[in-house]
Formats: sequence, structure tokens, C-alpha cells
Amino acid sequence: MPDIDSSRSLIHVHHGKGGKDRYVPLPQTTLQMLREYWSTHRNPLWIFPAPGRGGIAMPTANQPMPKSSVQNVFKAALKQGGIHKRASVHTLRHSDATHLLEAGVNLRLIQEYLGHSSPTTTAIYTYLTERSQEMATKQINLIMDDL
Repeated sequence: MPDIDSSRSLIHVHHGKGGKDRYVPLPQTTLQMLREYWSTHRNPLWIFPAPGRGGIAMPTANQPMPKSSVQNVFKAALKQGGIHKRASVHTLRHSDATHLLEAGVNLRLIQEYLGHSSPTTTAIYTYLTERSQEMATKQINLIMDDL
């Protein structure tokens, strides 16, 4: 797959949010799962090809799986996992940004991964997490304790 750079653990996102191309980190465990899934159909163009009627023709499909199919699979996974919150595949984008922020990843890097033009847009995530507020308070106290 030309859009996956496994040696650098990056995936090329084409025409993502805001129509911007960018490279985002691809965890090794995710890469392994994608390889396993791809081995079930070996389509040369798509990791998630349009299956066609009855799931046939995935190796020769010339289109990706429709967004509605991805959304349906996501909803089924929520239900199977006993999660009753309203969520969509787009929710994963917000969750990822929040988890990266809470893990201490630089806000500028998160901005780049999300494809935001303005750091102000990305900074919204700093208000969304209780842990971020706790971390900020801890850092402020450490600074003030040294005075």
C-alpha cells in the first residue's frame, strides 16, 4: 500500500479534514491488524475495498468501502461493547486528540495530525479534559513552590 510507510510508522491521509493531505502516526499494533485484514482480500488499491453483493469481488474492487458501511460497523461495535453513548466514527478523531493531549503530546503536533490550520482550533481540546486541567494545576503549583 503506497499510503502506508511502515518503516517510519506513518500513514498518508489524503484530502482529510479541511481537504488537507498529511502524515499521521501509525501504531505498530494497528499496522499489524491492517496487514491481517488486508490478507483476507489482497486488494492492490484499498485496505477496505467495497465488497459488492455478498462480499464478493473484494480483491478486484475499484472503490473503497462506503462511509455508511464504516459507520454501521462502528455502531455495531458500540452495541456489542455495551457502550450506549452517542458516537460516530468522527468521535474517534476527538478521542484520539484528547488522549494524545492527556499523554503530554505537544499541542502543535496534535494540530498537525488533525490538519488544523489554526492552533486555536486544536486548543479547544485543552478545555475538554479534566486531566489536562489537573496537569496544568500541578505544573503551576510546582512553579510557584520554587518562588
